[in-house]
Amino acid sequence: MIRFLILEERKYPVSADAPEIGRDGAPRVRISRVPVIAALVVAALYVVSLLLGDLAPFDVVGVWLGITAELAAVAVCVVAVLARCRSQWQVGLGAAAVAVYTAGDAFYLLVLQGQHSLAVVSAADVAYFAFYPLMLGTLVMTVRKLRGLTWPLLLDSLVGALAAASVMAMLLAPVLQAGAGSSTTFEMVVVVVYPLLDLLLISTIGGLMTSRGLDLGPRWPLLVAGLMLFAAADIAYALGTNGYSAGSVIDAGWILGIVAIALWIDGVARAGTVLRHHDRGLPAVTMLMVATGSAVSVLLIGCQVPIAPLAQVLAALTVLLAAAPLLFRNRLLAALATTDDLTGLPNRRGLVRDLGGRLGGQRSGALFFLDLDRFKDVNDALGHDVGDALLVEVGERFARPLTPNDLLARLGGDEFAVFLDGVTREEALKVARRLEAELLEPVRIGTAALTIRVSIGIALTPENGTDIQLLMRKADIAMFRAKSERSGHHLYSSLDDDGGARKLRTLQELRTALAEGQFELHYQPKVHLPDDAVTSVEALIRWNHPVIGQLPPTSFLPLAEEAGLMPELSTLVLEAAVHQVSRWRADGLTISVAVNLSGSCIQPGLPRQVRTLLERHHMPAGCLTLEITEDMLMADPARSAKILARLRADGIQVSIDDFGTGYSSLAYLRDLPADELKLDRSFITAMRSDRRAGGLVGSIIDLAHSLDLRVVAEGVDNEETLVELRALGCDLAQGFHFARPLPAAEVAPWITRHSPVVSGSALLG
Repeated sequence: MIRFLILEERKYPVSADAPEIGRDGAPRVRISRVPVIAALVVAALYVVSLLLGDLAPFDVVGVWLGITAELAAVAVCVVAVLARCRSQWQVGLGAAAVAVYTAGDAFYLLVLQGQHSLAVVSAADVAYFAFYPLMLGTLVMTVRKLRGLTWPLLLDSLVGALAAASVMAMLLAPVLQAGAGSSTTFEMVVVVVYPLLDLLLISTIGGLMTSRGLDLGPRWPLLVAGLMLFAAADIAYALGTNGYSAGSVIDAGWILGIVAIALWIDGVARAGTVLRHHDRGLPAVTMLMVATGSAVSVLLIGCQVPIAPLAQVLAALTVLLAAAPLLFRNRLLAALATTDDLTGLPNRRGLVRDLGGRLGGQRSGALFFLDLDRFKDVNDALGHDVGDALLVEVGERFARPLTPNDLLARLGGDEFAVFLDGVTREEALKVARRLEAELLEPVRIGTAALTIRVSIGIALTPENGTDIQLLMRKADIAMFRAKSERSGHHLYSSLDDDGGARKLRTLQELRTALAEGQFELHYQPKVHLPDDAVTSVEALIRWNHPVIGQLPPTSFLPLAEEAGLMPELSTLVLEAAVHQVSRWRADGLTISVAVNLSGSCIQPGLPRQVRTLLERHHMPAGCLTLEITEDMLMADPARSAKILARLRADGIQVSIDDFGTGYSSLAYLRDLPADELKLDRSFITAMRSDRRAGGLVGSIIDLAHSLDLRVVAEGVDNEETLVELRALGCDLAQGFHFARPLPAAEVAPWITRHSPVVSGSALLG
């Protein structure tokens, strides 16, 4: 059972200040925008000062505007970290990267002391180098929840970075060699390493973007732009090391890059998460192919003309490492094939794989199948995003009472599985009760609080078998037993297996009956109470079982509905009923027929199907009434109303069956397109012994008439009830007092005997 509750207004007032819902279903964190605005303003002023002219090496305005912009970026990151309360390591590591790089720049300016620049390598480089592992850690934390994905992505990124470095080394080597006379080898290595590290980060982002499974947050272009600015500045610095001075235009790449990265971190904190599945992206092998092709091109060029040895070494390493991701990718594909995309838990394949080594011999264990009760109501009422968030939370709650040796899997939909290793019967039942207790507290998704229950089927090993498929089937049977009995959990027994086998056998016989035409229709007359005329009948299906004999609909329709056979069965009934009405009319008997439809048959194509059927038999639309139960209509009132309106527009009658047993409101009754209400037999049966039942029936009849609806009373079994219904103004009645359902051949004779008003009667409504 699922209940939907709105959070108290004092916690989440419905106003302009109500919490926004993040992409993970949780209230979006409120973060001050003041530091962001300040960073943007200072960065804009810095850019304007650059556009107005070259900054002098010691121009106080230009130099300190730059460091002020970086400090504003640090403030943006600090606010983001405080708002997230360390719940996101990506935000913390990214903020640390921005802060440490800014500290390096601040140190550089403090020790500059009137010089144009410091030595090529200085103490500030310690902070600059620290920036890269922190940023790399930020990207690694993005994929930490996807098992087996981190190392393949990093290796792909490394291959891409090496390929780009080999191309860069080939193109820039002559220029670097020309300026190497005034710098040591160590200094030149340091200068070259910075662009390589930039390329590594950019390649890592490329790997993430081509993984077809991750999103770097709503402002990911800022992250890419920031690192591209870094790379451009580092390359420009490498090419003009001797001519660099603090405050030059090269600094703009580093400063604006830091600001862009800080704004990306702010966006990640506001969104609530950077880990998000999507279906967009380039194929995963795109970057690997481009990197390998670039490295091979460098090697081919090196065979024709002299190029830098470093470029050749980097290209060779690229080709060698390119083969390694193929091994990781095979592992990744295997992991994805056995992992549930939404929760990160093992899926059905993963469960079967992990169970393989735990079954056999006398090793004890218990397999649970867990199914959330009425989970479909969540998706229908609140949408699939809320349903997905609920499944994630339920999976986390199910994991709480389990030990590291236990298995938890999501089989699909709202079904989970648990395997307990080395437990007794009593211990398994104790864990089942704990799993039920985990859902006693409502699950909060955004502003909704959902109370949900679970049905658990338990199969023990080795008592119930050691074969995986057999054990899963028995756990499934026990789960259905728990759901049908609403007992919470049920331990499999041999009696359950008899019922399950009988159910499967009946289902197979039902399919055979459909193929061989073992069904026939009986018809129960409806009597028009004001004049005692019979102008309509209700078609009721019977199964002529070859062994058991004739079966009523209650013995097989629930199973047909569960197995998805109702649309096929309903089509058969519609065909037979319309065909029979056409034969009666050809014989001069002008009556209409009512056919029951289940909720699974109320599909957009129904009006066209019925219209085509009537046209094929040359029947007017008014000869057919479709009876649909109240609870089926209420499952999706808006959709049902649209389909029923199309049926009525074609002239087909619509009746709401079993009225009074569902949960609809009078507003729905007012809005639903219908011609008739059928009072449930429970109201009619109670009229003889309960005066209040008679009053309730009279009120419903008056209400229906005020809405221009006719009323049919079913289950009329005695004269006293019939007299009272006439007095209350009921329009039609049916029941054993008049006639039991009759074979088609007996309908016309019965009508002739019953009333002098027969074949020429006009249709009702």
